[in-house]
Amino acid sequence: MDKIGFASFGSKAKPYVLTVAVQLGFAVASIFALASFNIGMSRFVFIVYRNIIAAITLAPFAWFFERKARPKMTMTVFLQIMALAFLEPVIDQGFTFLGMQYTSASFTSILYNSVPSITFFLAVIFRIEQVNIKQIRSIAKVIGTLVTFSGALLMIIYKGPQIHLFYSPNKAHHHAGSHDTQTLKHWVSGTLFLLCGCFAWSSFFILQSITLKKYPAEMSLSTLICFVGALESSIVALVAEHNSGARVWALGWDFRLYGPLYMGVVTSGITYYVQGLVLQSRGPVFFTAFNPICMIATCALGSFLFGEQLHLGSIIGAVIIAIGLYSVVWGKAKDYSSATTTMPPSPVTMKQIEAEQLPITSSDHV
Repeated sequence: MDKIGFASFGSKAKPYVLTVAVQLGFAVASIFALASFNIGMSRFVFIVYRNIIAAITLAPFAWFFERKARPKMTMTVFLQIMALAFLEPVIDQGFTFLGMQYTSASFTSILYNSVPSITFFLAVIFRIEQVNIKQIRSIAKVIGTLVTFSGALLMIIYKGPQIHLFYSPNKAHHHAGSHDTQTLKHWVSGTLFLLCGCFAWSSFFILQSITLKKYPAEMSLSTLICFVGALESSIVALVAEHNSGARVWALGWDFRLYGPLYMGVVTSGITYYVQGLVLQSRGPVFFTAFNPICMIATCALGSFLFGEQLHLGSIIGAVIIAIGLYSVVWGKAKDYSSATTTMPPSPVTMKQIEAEQLPITSSDHV
């Protein structure tokens, strides 16, 4: 019984442990990316190398572990993979890195806490999730989404005084995207770019959860997304950097190599796979509910390493977004609780319930 109980606890704790680890990995990745951009690396080239490294890293494992379980590729799945690669490596990463250069890594991590609410908003628009105003959990998700958007809007229109979080020996050397050196125009533009990235990432979550039901080979799917993403982002990079010559593609023994290498292996490789596992067991909203961990870690690292300073508007907005975030998460938790108590506890039905947490295809769930 003890072994069974420990195994049961481990199974329940696994999604939480994996998601926390991924969020900490995201925080470190933001610092690596910013360091790469600070020494002059093109963000377009960065995205290409990141996804090439990710595909190379994942391919051998995908071939070995899923060679017998990999389903047949269909035209529908192939088109979905192309769309996934365009949403995440191209649009999300492109706009996120641009917005980060206009603002900061800390600000970026705060604003990305709006992703769960945006995910819910898009799921409702595409009729993947239904809203019943007679249910408290549905009301909580709607209110949480509106609160999150209000927090994001506040961060756009109000900066306020600087808040010094940590002492840093690098405070005198703020990066080019720091709040102190950006005009209001760049600040607003950077925030809008980040919001575009948030919408792309939320769309990626929803489409990935749909694709996994048709192509339930997480590692193979991750490899294909990275490979196709590298091809698509290469086209974008060649067009955007056509006047820069071959030197823009040069790597060195510095963050021009370390940044893409870390993000390729960890955030675009391992994270895609882990994210797929969590999506199948808990759904997109559960995964994005842990974003505040990334926010706190990124703010701490950004402040200490780069002397980034938050503004009062960002902190107030972060609190408002966090409140909205957990209102949405609470509603989703009630969805999951309702689903597991109204279905027979057989292994097959429980697996189906977990896999369909979002998108939700049954009207009984909301």
